[in-house]
Amino acid sequence: MSARRINRAGTSRYGVTRVTRAGVRRTAPAGVLLAAVMVLGGCGSQDSTVPAAAPSTAAPAATPAAPSTAAVAAVALTITDPWVKTAKKGMSAAFGTLVNNTDAEVTVVSGASPLSPKIELHEVVDSKGKMIMRPKEGGIVIPARGTHLLQPGGDHIMLMGLTKAVKPGAQIPFTLTLKDGKTVEFTAVGKDFAGGKEDYRPGMDMGDGDKGDKGDKSADMGESDG
Repeated sequence: MSARRINRAGTSRYGVTRVTRAGVRRTAPAGVLLAAVMVLGGCGSQDSTVPAAAPSTAAPAATPAAPSTAAVAAVALTITDPWVKTAKKGMSAAFGTLVNNTDAEVTVVSGASPLSPKIELHEVVDSKGKMIMRPKEGGIVIPARGTHLLQPGGDHIMLMGLTKAVKPGAQIPFTLTLKDGKTVEFTAVGKDFAGGKEDYRPGMDMGDGDKGDKGDKSADMGESDG
């Protein structure tokens, strides 16, 4: 036999692994096989082609919505179609529809405007067959999710001692104070109104002409055919 004699362990003196009769090479140690697998796996990932991502079927991101009714409802009280009766001097009144956007009643307790140094919340009531206007005790209450109409011959915002004439189309700012201390601002428009010819002057009966001005006391509000 040659110098490359095979020992019983199956390995020659030169470190060559013997091939068995079945032609199968002796199994390599587990650590060597694991390293080989890792190397092959790495090569495979480098050589393989990554499929292109399929078009996304997800819905596009939602566009921010316009202010919802919930945002509007955050304002406890609003007023629609506010206007002020035209007048050259003295007194006038503001009207409109108060809208409660909450689930609880809202009470207006006072008002202010640069057009008048003194503003009162008034009501018109029947007193012994005569319609008179007087300060509304307790303020104006608007029911939950309801409305309250301010109109000639009814509840209104009274302006006393006008600082200037109210002309048609005039823009007049107002601030209303609520029972909880919050305030509501709005702008009313000057508007001609004949209606039932209500006269907003304190202490005056429509039949008395210009006599009997009594300052801030309750005022009679009558109607005239003339």
